[in-house]
Amino acid sequence: MGVLIYGTINSIYFALIAIGFALVYGISRQPNFAHGALYILAGFLTWTFLLKLGLNYPASIILSLIITAGIGAAVYRFLLIRVRGMEASEIIASFAIGLAIMEGLRFFGFRGKTYTLPAFLEGTVSIANVPVDFQRLIMTGIGVVLIAVLWLFTHHTKLGLALRAIAQDERAALMLGIDSDFTALIALALGSALAGLAAIAILPLGNITVETGYDILINAIAVCIIGGLGSWGGAVLASFILGFAQMLTVFLVGAQWQMVVALLAIIIILVARPSGLLARQKELEERV
Repeated sequence: MGVLIYGTINSIYFALIAIGFALVYGISRQPNFAHGALYILAGFLTWTFLLKLGLNYPASIILSLIITAGIGAAVYRFLLIRVRGMEASEIIASFAIGLAIMEGLRFFGFRGKTYTLPAFLEGTVSIANVPVDFQRLIMTGIGVVLIAVLWLFTHHTKLGLALRAIAQDERAALMLGIDSDFTALIALALGSALAGLAAIAILPLGNITVETGYDILINAIAVCIIGGLGSWGGAVLASFILGFAQMLTVFLVGAQWQMVVALLAIIIILVARPSGLLARQKELEERV
């Protein structure tokens, strides 16, 4: 039961950190390598508003998400739009921005493990004789609600349908009058906000450190490669595969092997199914 319960929680954790990355790539075909930096920036912003400026928790969260989304939109509007279509340049540019954000935080004094966000709700509850703290349950609930809201947004709103249209066939969408640059900007803003929301839900479980941003980026890329770059459903499926694989590894072998499992999963998928589990690209074309 411990593996089942914590495997589910771990799977939702992976879905939270990866869904924003998958959303951006699926719509704009741009890998946002600043994803981990925006995640950790949202955590530091929330901490600053809450514990330094004295704002309440909801206001701190809302302000952090707005700023993070604004930065994501600005990154596309003033930089990534100029290198769109040049894959190597997109990766280098977005990763450089991520490095600048994280090292900038370090430069301005955010070092060590002294920064923490308070839990939304203190205490634990027993589920099938397995103790689980309320913050992990809240994080799981946020993840489930977020996935459901994103599905409703992309299937039942005009903007969401435009995003899906660009993701499925950009040329056809352009012929219908959908602005690909505008949808890409919205995708970067929304993906950045999702990274920030993941941070706010997850970071109360530990310390806020700059190094966490690198780990988040690696895990998000792992999930998206396994699920299939550009596939939002694949990202969710891969999250559960990785989540339970890591929990079984911790239970049977040890916690130090968790990252090895993620890297092995990437290698196996790239060898056996280069497109990922649910990607739309043809494997033969990728191999050629």
